Amino acid sequence: MEQSNAEHVHCLIIGSGPAGYTAAIYASRANLKPVLYQGIQPGGQLTITTEVENYPGYPEGIQGPEMMVHFEKQAVRMGADIRYGLATKVDFSARPFKVWIDEEKMMTADAVIIATGASAKWLGLESEQRLNGFGVSACAVCDGFFFRGKEVAIVGAGDTACEEALYLSKLCTTVHMIVRKGEDGMKASKVMQDRVKATPNIRIYWNSETEEVVGENKVTAVKIKNNQTNEVTEVPVSGFFVAIGHQPNSDIFKDWLDMDEAGYIKTIPGTSKTNIEGVFAAGDVQDKIYRQAVTAAGSGCMAALDAERFLSAAGHV
Repeated sequence: MEQSNAEHVHCLIIGSGPAGYTAAIYASRANLKPVLYQGIQPGGQLTITTEVENYPGYPEGIQGPEMMVHFEKQAVRMGADIRYGLATKVDFSARPFKVWIDEEKMMTADAVIIATGASAKWLGLESEQRLNGFGVSACAVCDGFFFRGKEVAIVGAGDTACEEALYLSKLCTTVHMIVRKGEDGMKASKVMQDRVKATPNIRIYWNSETEEVVGENKVTAVKIKNNQTNEVTEVPVSGFFVAIGHQPNSDIFKDWLDMDEAGYIKTIPGTSKTNIEGVFAAGDVQDKIYRQAVTAAGSGCMAALDAERFLSAAGHV
């Protein structure tokens, strides 16, 4: 497609969710006239979350999808142009940057804010997906609070799984930790393994896999299969946490932006700036540590302010 057919904007935001919508709010207020493409999951990971109780300003809590509707409405009220569409290809070799939407429409932009987020990795069980949000979660910090005084299970063997198991151990009576390999095959650092092993209410199931999450309308148990003996144990639990990692939605940028080994976009510490001047990244696509709605929103604010300063210095606004 020739560039003459392209639509040009000052500020293009790729992805919705707390980071993208907050960037749109701030960019609109700075008169950058941002266009935001929502991506494959408008509203991001929070649209598959039920109750959100840890976002400031909602004393009674709020449903994740409803909160994202609020974010979107606020961005629209400020003047952001919110559109359906998925960025499928980019060319960051020169300004204005080129971004293709749904493989056909070309956008050009003086500045680009990437807020494409990350997707939790799942085991791929039918029961896991069916009960997602009804006792199944990929975020202990987000949802552990709902299981205070109850028994839960967590699957994973890395540092994140250990951190989440320890977090849950402070809230729950027993944490049943399912580890696919034996004790010598655990991926977590030695210090994290030692902490988990030393926590009396964490029970580790070595050489074990999740066969099924049990429950009709909510999680009631988990079936754990020992992959050495094939013995299946059904353990009553109220919550099931998946901690086998996240996948940043960054594939289309890999030829242009610096990333870590897992695919998270690298930003200059204290900023949202990437290795390409005029391209900024916010939210979970560049944050593998905190991964909270409030930190994503904060980084979306940073990206819009960084973009405003860049565009102002370049004489675009």
